[in-house]
Amino acid sequence: MAHVVIIGGGFAGVWSAAGAALARGDAELRITLVAPNDHLVLRPRLYEPEPESAAVELARFLGPIGVEHVRASVSTIDTARRMVVADGREIGYDRLVLAAGSGLVRPGGLPGAERLFDIDTLDGARRLTERLRGREDSSVVVVGAGFVGLEAATALAARARVLLVDRSRTAGSPLGPGPREEIESALDELGVERRLGTTVTEVGDGYAVLSDGARVEADAVVWCVGMRASELTRQISDTLDHLGRVPVDRRLRALPEVFVAGDAAAAAADAEHQVTQSCQHAIPLGRVAGYNAAADLLGKEPRDFVPGPYVTCLDLGGAGGLFTRGWDRAVLASGADGAAVKKWINEVIHPPVDDASEILAAADQIRVEIPFFPLPEERPTPAG
Repeated sequence: MAHVVIIGGGFAGVWSAAGAALARGDAELRITLVAPNDHLVLRPRLYEPEPESAAVELARFLGPIGVEHVRASVSTIDTARRMVVADGREIGYDRLVLAAGSGLVRPGGLPGAERLFDIDTLDGARRLTERLRGREDSSVVVVGAGFVGLEAATALAARARVLLVDRSRTAGSPLGPGPREEIESALDELGVERRLGTTVTEVGDGYAVLSDGARVEADAVVWCVGMRASELTRQISDTLDHLGRVPVDRRLRALPEVFVAGDAAAAAADAEHQVTQSCQHAIPLGRVAGYNAAADLLGKEPRDFVPGPYVTCLDLGGAGGLFTRGWDRAVLASGADGAAVKKWINEVIHPPVDDASEILAAADQIRVEIPFFPLPEERPTPAG
């Protein structure tokens, strides 16, 4: 029996599995997802104070649609033999979907790096939560003022004194000038101190040293600097982009038998932009890559990847939220309205479970446009 193997249990991986199951229909086709954990972790929600709510049991998603889950980590992809090695076990494939995601770029040579905290993984978020639980008048240094750092800093401001540092001279620099005024206003409202144009050069027991020589109190230093695609991409292509992603065509094919999805894929979002490493793109990338991997074996018409309009939604803690549209990130909602949109999106990214028809119907939605008005609670919820 022909075999589709999917590497990765994140958004792109689980939706690749569902996309492949959708294309399979009643045909004979084996689908296997290889991932070491029992849960899909909703990484965009790990900045929240109780990270346990950001996990979905994989069995409740994969079981109903007839996808096998091998609990293992892939170390080798042998494209010549069409085989992967997962915890020493060889697994052959006819078509492969690499959806191994991305990870935080760890600082090299930083004294005290072992003391750093992060919200990149569920274990990392748990560790930070436990570190701060029950502490009064705690101090936290957040390194990195991009998407993740801003959400971490503004969430932590409710339970600690927060210092936000970044090499850039501007907080939220990766978001561009569109939402800058709202970001600065939110940080001011929450009392988040900024030291811009600097970074952390040492992490000690209860303190951090900055590159300008200042020594500051820190019960926790949270590293939020940079993401890079899984190292497995190097086994697929010698030509990776600056984020370590594999170039793919409009049907997400990288090699004749290999498709790539999610944070590992350098796919075109439109004529001028590539996809971002975000759930907004990982979900439809997975749905298309998985469908096409199965369709390729079954002689079905493949699908093109054509995502909906680009949007950004940022949680700013007690200061509300931001919702923007377009690559210039024009602000459409801020404050309480922005927070309402963010809350709605955080709920929508939870995949359906237990019901095969609902899961497969969601997998069929490869272009989802996020609506704007009226407020989210008044809107119909889109599939997936």
